[in-house]
Amino acid sequence: MPYQFCIYTNQQNGLQSFHPKGYRLAYGIIAAPSGRATQVHMIIRRAYRYRFYPNQQQRIQLAQTFGSCRFVYNWALRLRTDAYYQHQKKMSYKETSNQLTSLKKNPDFGWLKEVTAVPLQQALRHLNTAFLNFFRGQTKYPKFKKKRNKQSATYASNAFKWDGEKLTLAKMKSPLKIRWHRHFRGIPTTVTVSKDSANRYFVSFSVEEEIQQLHQNDEQVAIDLGITDVIVTSKGFSSGNPKYYRKYEKKLAKLQKGLARKEKGSKNRDKARLKVAKLHAKIADCRQDFLNKLTIQLIRENQVVITESLAVKNMIKNHKLAKAIADVAWGELIRQLDYKASWFGRILIQVDRFFPSSKRCHACGHILDKLPLEIREWDCVCGSHNLRDYNAALNLLAVGRTVLAYGDTSVGDTALAISRQVSSK
Repeated sequence: MPYQFCIYTNQQNGLQSFHPKGYRLAYGIIAAPSGRATQVHMIIRRAYRYRFYPNQQQRIQLAQTFGSCRFVYNWALRLRTDAYYQHQKKMSYKETSNQLTSLKKNPDFGWLKEVTAVPLQQALRHLNTAFLNFFRGQTKYPKFKKKRNKQSATYASNAFKWDGEKLTLAKMKSPLKIRWHRHFRGIPTTVTVSKDSANRYFVSFSVEEEIQQLHQNDEQVAIDLGITDVIVTSKGFSSGNPKYYRKYEKKLAKLQKGLARKEKGSKNRDKARLKVAKLHAKIADCRQDFLNKLTIQLIRENQVVITESLAVKNMIKNHKLAKAIADVAWGELIRQLDYKASWFGRILIQVDRFFPSSKRCHACGHILDKLPLEIREWDCVCGSHNLRDYNAALNLLAVGRTVLAYGDTSVGDTALAISRQVSSK
């Protein structure tokens, strides 16, 4: 009979190497000594996002809720900022929550009582999380929210009704008209309703569900990130680059030119702004669709995926390549590979960014002094003819296999630190 087990992912045992930080608990079944196949399951908190179409009454209620959440967030941000700079005092979530209760009693702010209190409290929690991330050095100082940007409101389980098919938010008489393109299992713990700058409404269900990890295989692949091709693998596959921004750049410039000519505050300007926002949303959706299909293909076909760790934030400062680098979205690609590898029991290894993967010959190890970007092919002293991107992928594959040979296949900082030691030799 198989043995059942459950492990916390912050422990250095079991299958921890397949799961990054932040995942609560992993469940699974491992084979008995007879050597039967391994089957692993993982419970994660996952969000399912759907588009919905509110009626007129729901639009008004959502607009009030969005505005109230935005006001409470900005008010608490100003309150905490002034408390620190004027009185050298740090305010906690509990203190801002007590201040919000007093604020609602003020007749000038009685309109805050017209919306349910749960999203307002969640706005304070989001602000507190933003401050925690800032003090940890993960993000910049929290910014004030704007009306024209994305609007959102989070409802806890006591602020909505869910019967398995229909969702009804607090203080709403009718359920939301949701476009179901897929279904989920489990009971949602929180629901987030959002509206983007293109006036599209979305609802996200946060649920805990069990994911069955993919069967293990012996396939290993390294990918070199680029602009001509988004990725080139060590197996010789080139993804190409759809260049969605370039595709719609002329149309976008025309719409933005029309927007600039409209009078500020006019209805025609709002219409022009909406056209620009819809085109930006279309470009972002196309890019996300391409990256999702590409990353899931890599995860399904390979047990180990090796890539380079790029400082995209620094690379984008190059004004000649900034637009092209932003269009390929390397950071988003790595982010998707990271969480998908964690979900499906794969290993992601990131090689140090200073490893000379392009200038190094994969056949003999000779390193060129210089290799400008315009040179896509070069001949080594050993006689090997190297394609720049394919050669880089082969070098990354070699370093990644060396990392695996060290016996630590953990995702993230550990594998990255080992790859630095290996690449420096």
